[in-house]
Amino acid sequence: MSRIFITRRIPEAGIAPLRERHEITVFEHDRQIRKDELIAGARDSEGLICLLSDPVDADVIAASTRLRCISSYAVGYNNIDIAAAKARGIAVTNTPGVLTEATADIAFALMIACARRIVESDAWLRQGKFEGWAPKLFLGQDLMGRTLGIIGAGRIGRALARKAAGGFAMRILYHNRTRSEEFESERGAVYTDLDALLRESDFISIHVPLTPETRHMIDARALSLMKPSAVLVNTARGPVVDETALIATLREQRIFAAGFDVYEEEPTIPKELIALPNTVLLPHIGSASIETRDRMAVMAAENLMAVLDGREPAHRVI
Repeated sequence: MSRIFITRRIPEAGIAPLRERHEITVFEHDRQIRKDELIAGARDSEGLICLLSDPVDADVIAASTRLRCISSYAVGYNNIDIAAAKARGIAVTNTPGVLTEATADIAFALMIACARRIVESDAWLRQGKFEGWAPKLFLGQDLMGRTLGIIGAGRIGRALARKAAGGFAMRILYHNRTRSEEFESERGAVYTDLDALLRESDFISIHVPLTPETRHMIDARALSLMKPSAVLVNTARGPVVDETALIATLREQRIFAAGFDVYEEEPTIPKELIALPNTVLLPHIGSASIETRDRMAVMAAENLMAVLDGREPAHRVI
């Protein structure tokens, strides 16, 4: 029996199989764990299940002398010091693929909400301002037949393209590290450089991982290339977009709107961004469907148990 520390209560679908075979400790507070609490919980544990927001850095890893596996309850793992884990021979796993459709759904929901000013008009009505139909009341943008630019044609980007092309007959442009003939033949997607995508797209959706190359990929210059009618959506990683430049662009109405589910300094969100009417801001709920979160929990548990049993996990990062 091994000791396992879980940094937040995840769905029971993942906890139950672990409890049957191991000693489980769950951080029960409904907030992000502090670094000192993480160190205390992981210190005597062989297994750790963490969230993307948990700082599993070199200090945490150095203090956790018995740790054999760090299982990320997420696709991303940029919160984990991979070099430190590798140096200690600690396996790191994640949950890829499972949240593809749910996150693509949220990206599409943000596109629609921004284009049709759903949140803004809902708030206006709730304030008691609705006095009847009017010809120019909350005019928005159409989606049917428009151009969608996808930055990052991985699983989620392709899922979004399928929904957009199939349901709304949208033209698909994409920018990726490599071209994909399969994606192009399936969806009629057109590969282009980033500048051309920004200039031509009516909707732009970001689906790249956070790397040194993608940090602030969407900066003031990139934003200046977009159409005044453009909608920018980010369900990937917050630091891909320079929020200071975004706020200035939105405030000056140089693009139509932005819909975000992730932020640069999450969970801190600039007050200036929150105050803007031409934004739709979600609390990082891209994978937040009951079915998806259950599958993520099961996958995280199975990865961890495989390592503790001496087997190869299905989804190893290192």
